[in-house]
Amino acid sequence: MIERVRRYILDRRLLVPGDRIAIAVSGGADSVALLRVLLELREELGVVFSVAHFHHGIRGAEADADQQFVSELADHFGLELHLGVGDAPVFARERGLSLETAARELRHRWFAALLAEGKADKVATAHTLDDQAETVLMRIIRGAGSKGLSGISPLHSEKKLLRPFLQTSRIEIERYLSSLNQLWRQDSTNQDVAHTRNRVRHELLPLLEQHFNPAIRQNLSDLAEVARAEAEYWEREMRVLATRLLRPGKPSRSGRSSSGKAATTLALDVDATQSLPLAVQRQLFHHVAAMFGITLEFNHVEELIEMARHRQRSKKAILPGGLVAVSTFREIQFSSEPPERNAGGYACTLRVPGEVAISPLGSTVRARVITPGASGIAEVYNPALLLDRALLHSELVVRNWRAGDRYFPAHTKAPRKIKELLQAGRLGRLVAPAERQLWPVVECAGEIVWLRGFPVPEAFAYRSGDAVLIEEVKITSGAEL
Repeated sequence: MIERVRRYILDRRLLVPGDRIAIAVSGGADSVALLRVLLELREELGVVFSVAHFHHGIRGAEADADQQFVSELADHFGLELHLGVGDAPVFARERGLSLETAARELRHRWFAALLAEGKADKVATAHTLDDQAETVLMRIIRGAGSKGLSGISPLHSEKKLLRPFLQTSRIEIERYLSSLNQLWRQDSTNQDVAHTRNRVRHELLPLLEQHFNPAIRQNLSDLAEVARAEAEYWEREMRVLATRLLRPGKPSRSGRSSSGKAATTLALDVDATQSLPLAVQRQLFHHVAAMFGITLEFNHVEELIEMARHRQRSKKAILPGGLVAVSTFREIQFSSEPPERNAGGYACTLRVPGEVAISPLGSTVRARVITPGASGIAEVYNPALLLDRALLHSELVVRNWRAGDRYFPAHTKAPRKIKELLQAGRLGRLVAPAERQLWPVVECAGEIVWLRGFPVPEAFAYRSGDAVLIEEVKITSGAEL
């Protein structure tokens, strides 16, 4: 196993001599094994290691014991220890995030701070072949293109995160630790199948492994490797192709306009696009959308291909994130249209439990029914985001907010206009007009019971029995672990 990890690091140039690497150690088997393996390779690699442990403010005494375990491990090997602390439940409540997402964001922010303070050059995390397989399978289920199927990257250049264990299985890791008589900690929440990833890990993958393909984990990991290489190739090719086929602004008598709204317009040459193979056309439309920060679904791309094929003059396509495409005889012009002209409103039925794809958002809105486990709901989920199933109808409505809508988040004194709630001061960030217009709400019998980014109303908050969690998941992408 050690030799395979060594080759993986060298082949992908994850480390260079002189690097200072903070090894993220939670106390679990994967991260403890990563620490032990990298220490075995330390002299050959010529790098300096330290240990980084983040306490998320979840699981109480169990998490305290994890921190103590990691502290003793670092001390045993004479390694510098970096300790970070956060309050994921509070952060989740303030930002309207799931507890898992809030914990990941806090952890990654702390990693970034370590790097910014010069305490390390990179952070090594212990994502395994099994994590990769789970990620790819989840993205297949939700819907993803080649970029999404590339899964977890061995090296995240922007965040300076490296993953040396992506070709190492969890079974190998536990056997390795057992051979060293090395103890590790168990996270009880990893067994809770209320989490989607845990259901994939403990139910779906074992089922596929047992009844369909014993090598399913390795095959999914191999798929990620193939998809990543193809995505990197297409990205390079599209950058070159876009410089030839795309023009900024709209055509005018004196050339092309380059001020005002036209400055945010990109025009694609239809004749040149039509001469390309279908696969290249699809990649090109994805690339154009990405230049606006937008992800397209398959049906959006097919609509654009039809527009180019039939040269439908003044044909208009409303795309996710306020992106609009308008065809002329020679071009398809892409622009972010102001909200007053954007026809991208929506209203869809959402069953409980169930999910619905919202094309203008480029995401799926899901209503999950959660039954209390042995540890209770509040130990795993952010209570501020849970609705009481007994108070909801079996069918809800997902729609974009409208002028005059009001919402009554928990812990506020009175209902507020959604227009006021979506101001930057309350959201903690600036929101583009097109995004604000499409901001989703969920309605039950004419009353808004959920608003993205805010706690649920006190009148519908979870009290007992089954809970309902409303989640919004991007259709073609997923956050890395």
